[in-house]
Amino acid sequence: MASLASKITLRSPLVTQNVSKTFINNSPKHYSTATKEKTLKERFGEIYPEKAEAIKKFKKEHGKTVIGEVLLEQAYGGMRGIKGLVWEGSVLDPIEGIRFRGRTIPDIQNELPKAPGGEEPLPEALFWLLLTGEVPTQTQTAALSAELAARSDLPQHVIDLIDRCPSNLHPMAQFSLAVTALETESEFAKAYAKGVNKKDYWSYTFDDSINLLAKLPVIAGKIYRNVFKDGKIPAINKDLDYGANLANLLGYGENKEFVELMRLYLTIHSDHEGGNVSAHTTHLVGSALSSPFLSLAAGLNGLAGPLHGRANQEVLEWLFGMKEALKGDYSKEAIEKYLWDTLNSGRVVPGYGHAVLRKTDPRYTAQREFALKHMPDYELFKLVSNIYEVAPGVLTKHGKTKNPWPNVDSHSGVLLQYYGLTEASFYTVLFGVSRAFGVLPQLILDRAYGMSIERPKSFSTEKYMELIKGIESKK
Repeated sequence: MASLASKITLRSPLVTQNVSKTFINNSPKHYSTATKEKTLKERFGEIYPEKAEAIKKFKKEHGKTVIGEVLLEQAYGGMRGIKGLVWEGSVLDPIEGIRFRGRTIPDIQNELPKAPGGEEPLPEALFWLLLTGEVPTQTQTAALSAELAARSDLPQHVIDLIDRCPSNLHPMAQFSLAVTALETESEFAKAYAKGVNKKDYWSYTFDDSINLLAKLPVIAGKIYRNVFKDGKIPAINKDLDYGANLANLLGYGENKEFVELMRLYLTIHSDHEGGNVSAHTTHLVGSALSSPFLSLAAGLNGLAGPLHGRANQEVLEWLFGMKEALKGDYSKEAIEKYLWDTLNSGRVVPGYGHAVLRKTDPRYTAQREFALKHMPDYELFKLVSNIYEVAPGVLTKHGKTKNPWPNVDSHSGVLLQYYGLTEASFYTVLFGVSRAFGVLPQLILDRAYGMSIERPKSFSTEKYMELIKGIESKK
């Protein structure tokens, strides 16, 4: 009988050798501009002391103020709605949706710098905004793009690790493994081991975050090419922005529309306040002073779950099932029947509903507008559009969904399918690259503001029963 190891497909060492030659070591440095504009690190170093002092004063003056109540059903219901986290980058309103530093998605589409000839915002500009609260200039954004490109090389052991992953290991598992393995590069971990002063934690966390963010497209591209293609990837183009390089690594860099999609995708999937699983997990692990590499890896493992980031994959599977069942009849009547069949069988309608939102997800709207502009006649988009007209009414009648409107996952896979990136199991990896833009700025802020380790109180059910009995006896 053949051994288990012999049954697992491993990537050829020749691929590893090939890839390693495309990356050169670039020593970490910060790129200044000809106009002497401040780099992101320099600007944040100017901003945070004043804000840290303001937070300290705010806590001292109002630390004992009651900001909410906790119901027993919330303790058993995933702590939904409990005010217990600080997240500076974004706030999610149930009605209007996400705001990034007070700005809506249309706002950032309008205000953030764009690539020459491009129409969608650059995600590296969003990173600057989330960290500082300021919109960077075109020159500052270009300098950050160059810095990220220059730091993109992967250590050989990480390339080897990815190459040795079996081809049937889910891309998200490979992604998390690779990010964890980058711990060897952690400047924060090295500095902490040497006893660095707490006031400097943020600086090393910043360097780790930029290095990590820079390497994610290469990791994602390598995994995609290994699992679905020939394992070979091109070198990072130092003259391209982040989204353009990611598109190129995936093999779609020649398609200008796909490049624009990557810029939009990375921007709108980046941050969704701090309570979602991937953001909260990254923050939680980071609060123990784990490095950004270990913290993000933990968040990625949460993102991989079907109730979170992998929902986009499930939406596509459901859509293809509907497409096959309807056999070209996309009438409202046929769609309504399929929706009821789904619900009556005890399943949910994937891509609809949200833990917080009570109206259509603005991220869905942004993707819909992109589709209307670039692929209005695409069959799968037409099906999604027709579902959008029918599903809210059906879900409202069904009565078990608090939010009958579509979320981000109901649309993202359709756009990727149109451009030929049809491997749905890879979609969450793209989500993971994007989510790093949201969680890493907060990690830097946590270290700059000296946030405490997260340690909420828990009770057993028996203890809760005892607590409730005591409370009710006093009524």
